[in-house]
Amino acid sequence: MLQFAVAGVPLSTPKPGGTVEGLKHAHSLGIEAMEMEWVQNVPKNPERMEEIRITAKEGDMTLTVHAPYYINLNSPEPAKLAASKRRILDALTMSELAGVRSVCVHPAFYLGQDPAKVFENLRRATEDILKHKKLFPNVNLAYETMGKTAQFGTLEEVLKLSKEFDLYPCVDPAHMHARTNGKINSTKEWNEMFDAYEKYLGKKSLTYVHMHFSGIAYAAHGEKHHLPLKESDAKWMDFLKVLKDRKIGGTVVCESPLLEKDTLLMKETYDALK
Repeated sequence: MLQFAVAGVPLSTPKPGGTVEGLKHAHSLGIEAMEMEWVQNVPKNPERMEEIRITAKEGDMTLTVHAPYYINLNSPEPAKLAASKRRILDALTMSELAGVRSVCVHPAFYLGQDPAKVFENLRRATEDILKHKKLFPNVNLAYETMGKTAQFGTLEEVLKLSKEFDLYPCVDPAHMHARTNGKINSTKEWNEMFDAYEKYLGKKSLTYVHMHFSGIAYAAHGEKHHLPLKESDAKWMDFLKVLKDRKIGGTVVCESPLLEKDTLLMKETYDALK
């Protein structure tokens, strides 16, 4: 089963807004999932997490999270590296309380270093984080494919790292499209992407993916900003056909600036495919 998630509280959510009301409103629109955008900081109120968990369960809605942007697991500065690990741990721990299944993380910057060395730095950092797995036994740590060439996060990098720790990544075809300056935007390339995913993580892994999708603006060095689907060069209808044909399951988070409008556009288009 594939669900389409809105990236944050829908824009049309009645005041005073907030995650709980956003979940209720998304459900009323026919949206089945939400990614909570903890990109500035991680909420720390356990009672609030319980309220979110109950609300999502009542609406049979799947939850994912986007962890804070301020993370670099390749930082040479011990304090920044420790803070990055702490932000990830906080996001995973609070996600466990909220009933979240997967947390998307922007893992690192290369900082001019050899990608192989950066991979080893991330491997060690991941090992440190997962020593605390008892705090988040039901939550996946999903390193994201990144949209800028200066960032760690090619498809192969995140798949290789995920396989080593029995995780699964957050695959973002829009980021991959931007990082390659306009490639990764065809049925053939998306099938190759899923073939690689299956090669590393097994066929069953394609039944519980964590993905992002949107239109995207880009330049020579990659991502600039997200765009609405119809204002971009993304062949999004072809992408939906690949998802349908391959029977991909899990959650696709629509990161369009139009939030619920493009989430519903993707869902309704997908549902209408034969």
